[in-house]
Amino acid sequence: MAIDINSEQILTVAEAARLLPGRPSTRTVWRWLDRGVRHVKLESVLVGGRRFVSKESINRFLESINQPDVQRTSPAVAAKRKRAIKRAEKELQEAGL
Repeated sequence: MAIDINSEQILTVAEAARLLPGRPSTRTVWRWLDRGVRHVKLESVLVGGRRFVSKESINRFLESINQPDVQRTSPAVAAKRKRAIKRAEKELQEAGL
């Protein structure tokens, strides 16, 4: 979902950092925008060369990274894990288990 600047409360990155519990640094919020956490990035919008977030996008981000059922591995790692599981199942089947 993208930020809707008409209906969401827009904040600068510095304002967002001040509003969050634990008061993370502004750099931390920038890292969430750039790299993300557990393959989830904080949504932002660029207006006039400045980057903004919204209270709603922060809520969506925090909900996403705190859900226990979110796949937290990259697709490559997930594929490798599936191959290892299939290999182990085949070995068990060949052993008669």
